[in-house]
Amino acid sequence: MTPTSRPASSPAARDGLELLAPVPAGLESVLTPAALAFVVDLQRHFDARRRDLLQRRQAVQKQLAAGRLPNFLPETAAVRSTDWRVADVPAELLDRRVEITGPVDRKMIINALNSGAAVFMADFEDSCAPSWQNVLEGQHNLASAVRRTITFTDGRKHYALADEIAVLFVRPRGWHLEEKHLRIDGRPCSASLFDFGLFLFHNAKAQIARGTAPYFYLPKLESHLEARLWNDVFVYAQQALGIPRRTIKATVLIETILAAFEMDEILYELREHSAGLNCGRWDYIFSFIKKFAHDPDRVMPDRATVTMEQHFLRSYSRLLIETCHRRGAHAMGGMAAQIPIKGDDAANQRALDKVRADKQREAHDGHDGTWVAHPGLVAIAREQFDAVLGGNKHQRHVRHPQLRVTQSDLLQVPKGPITEAGLRQNLTVGVRYTEAWLRGSGCVPIFHLMEDAATAEISRTQVWQWRKHGARLDDGRVVDDTLVQLTLASEVAKIRAELGADAFERSRFRDAARLFESLILADHLPEWLTVPAYAHL
Repeated sequence: MTPTSRPASSPAARDGLELLAPVPAGLESVLTPAALAFVVDLQRHFDARRRDLLQRRQAVQKQLAAGRLPNFLPETAAVRSTDWRVADVPAELLDRRVEITGPVDRKMIINALNSGAAVFMADFEDSCAPSWQNVLEGQHNLASAVRRTITFTDGRKHYALADEIAVLFVRPRGWHLEEKHLRIDGRPCSASLFDFGLFLFHNAKAQIARGTAPYFYLPKLESHLEARLWNDVFVYAQQALGIPRRTIKATVLIETILAAFEMDEILYELREHSAGLNCGRWDYIFSFIKKFAHDPDRVMPDRATVTMEQHFLRSYSRLLIETCHRRGAHAMGGMAAQIPIKGDDAANQRALDKVRADKQREAHDGHDGTWVAHPGLVAIAREQFDAVLGGNKHQRHVRHPQLRVTQSDLLQVPKGPITEAGLRQNLTVGVRYTEAWLRGSGCVPIFHLMEDAATAEISRTQVWQWRKHGARLDDGRVVDDTLVQLTLASEVAKIRAELGADAFERSRFRDAARLFESLILADHLPEWLTVPAYAHL
C-alpha cells in the first residue's frame, strides 16, 4: 500500500478499512494489502469480545468501589484443585535466567539481542510511545531482526547482530488500547490485534524456518477470560496462516491485582500456548492503587517504601512461583530498573548492589529467571541465578506445596510515611516521563532509573489518592489541591531552570504538566495516563 493522505478514497476504505494517516516512506512493506487483510480478519472475529471484556472491567470496578474485595473465584475452584500441566515449551525457552526488555527502535533491538541475555522482549507497550511512526517502524525493525539483516549506524559506530543472540519475544499493546490510525468497520482497531497480527503475519513462517517460533508477552490482563480471548486469537491466527497449533508461546505478565487471584486459571486458559507467568511488579503496584483508589483504608505510603519486601508483594511473588511450578511453567521475576551511573563510582556501586540483592532474592525464592532494563546489568543478574541454578536450566522442580497465600496476604496495605519528598518525586518523575512520551520516547532514564509508563502511572494515581483522601504528610500538612498545584509548579520551575528558558520552550513540558495536573486533580480517577496522552501524540 502506498502512502496516502486521503485514505477514505482507497479501495480498502470501501471494504470497511480506513487508514487515517499516511504510511511513512520506507515502511510500505509493513502495511501490505495482505497484512492489513489479516489484521481486519482478526478484528472482525475478536474485537466485539474485547469490548465486552472491557465493559466487564468497568462492572468489576464498580463492585470494588462499592466495597467488594477481590478473592479467589469459587466458580473456578476445580481448576485450582485438580492436577494439570501446561504444554511443553521449545528447548530454547527452557533457560531464561536473564531477560532484557526495551522499545522497538533499531539500536535498542540490536544491543538487546546482543546483550548476552537469554531473551529480549521487544516492547510495543509501556516502553513505546505509540506514534504511527514508532509503531510501523518497530514492526519493520523486528522483521529485519528476524531475518538478521538489521543494522544501525550512529556517527562512526556501526551496529549489527552477533552470531549468538537472545530469543525474541514481542509485547503487543494491552486489550484496553486502540490504534487510532486504523479504523475497521467504523471503529478503531484493537492495538493488541494490530501489533500481534502484523508481527505474526510478517514473521511467523520466517521464524519457524530459522528454527525458532513466535513468542509473546501479554500485558495488563485482569481475568482468565481475557487470557481465554488471547488463546482463541492464537488458535485462529495459527490456523489462518497454516501454522501448527501450539507453535505460539506466550508469557503473561501478572501486573494487576485482579489477575493475582486468577493465576491458575490464566495458565489453564493458555495451557497449550503458555510460556509461564511474570511478576510485572511496577504495574502491579499501579493496579493496586488504582483499583482501591476510592478506599481511604488502602492509601499507599511513599512509592520508595513500596518494595518487594512488603508483605503484599512478597506474597504475590511467592504465589506466582508455586502456581507456575505446580503447572510445569516458568515463573519469571520482575524488572530491575536501575542503570549504570557514569561519573559517580559510589552511586553506581549502590545501584548495582540493589540489583544484586533483588536478583539474589528472586533466585533463592525459586524464580526461573528475571528482567533487567540495561545491557550493563545482564552479567550481575546472571551471576545471581547461576549461583542458584548451577547446571540446571530452570528451577521448576522447586515447590512449596505447604504455601498458603490468602486474600488478606495479597491485599495487605504497606505501612510507611507520606513525605514532601515523596510527593515531589511523584510529580517530577510523572511530568518528566510524560513530556518524553509526548515527544515519542516511551523508555526514559530519569534519576538513574530506566522508567516506562508504569512509573508515571504509579506517580499520578498515588498523588490522586493522597489528595482524594486528604492524606497527611509526615510534617502534618494535608495533601490538598493547593499543595499539589504549588508543588507541581515548583517542580516544573526547577525543570525550567535546569534546561534553560529556550530549551524549556522547545520542549513539551508545558503540555505534560497541564495533562498531568488535569489527571491528578480530576474528580474521578482516570483509568490510564496513556489513553488521554495518546490524543496529543
